[in-house]
Amino acid sequence: MVEIQASPFPFRLDPARAALIIIDMQRDFVEPGGFGETLGNDVSGCKAIVPVVRRLLDACREAGLAIVHTRECHRPDLSDCPPAKRERGNPGLRIGDLGPMGRILIAGEPGAAIVDELMPLPGEIVIDKPGKGAFYATDLGDQLGKRGITQLIFAGVTTEVCVQTTMREANDRGYECLLITDATESYFPEFKQAAIAMIVAQGGIVGWAATSDDLIGKIA
Repeated sequence: MVEIQASPFPFRLDPARAALIIIDMQRDFVEPGGFGETLGNDVSGCKAIVPVVRRLLDACREAGLAIVHTRECHRPDLSDCPPAKRERGNPGLRIGDLGPMGRILIAGEPGAAIVDELMPLPGEIVIDKPGKGAFYATDLGDQLGKRGITQLIFAGVTTEVCVQTTMREANDRGYECLLITDATESYFPEFKQAAIAMIVAQGGIVGWAATSDDLIGKIA
């Protein structure tokens, strides 16, 4: 066990039972021309965390932690994309439409791929999820269970949507959750800060928060 300086109090990490879960670091969300930008968002902040996430990923790989990557994407026939999701709002392009990186958020299309710097290695868990949370309609729980994982370290985008949703799902399932604050980002900086505040409030009602240096310094 190693003790990580965290908010609201130190996090006791057991590397043998911990996994790093990197949420949706996909081209459609992080790179110019992707779905995130078509929604009117400035994606530069999400792109900027890629080196931090890579450093965190390298450290966790070196320390022998289990690694999980998630991708939000749908089947080509959109049978797992409810109309309420596809038709929401008034974007320039919708899920399944042809964009600069292929069909938006469709499994196997270039835009749905994880950015090159963070590509999974053989043997790492890759979860394609049709919803915001990584436990919904996936086998993530089974994959973690057979590896004896009880603690999850979170990075990725966006903090207040897919990251926080998955943390809340994990919390309800009994996992101890640690968010790495400089390895997550939102299109709206104020939303990121609000999400972190909600996660650590009331004695860590959803989980803990720490910086990448806080974690890497203890597992290196």
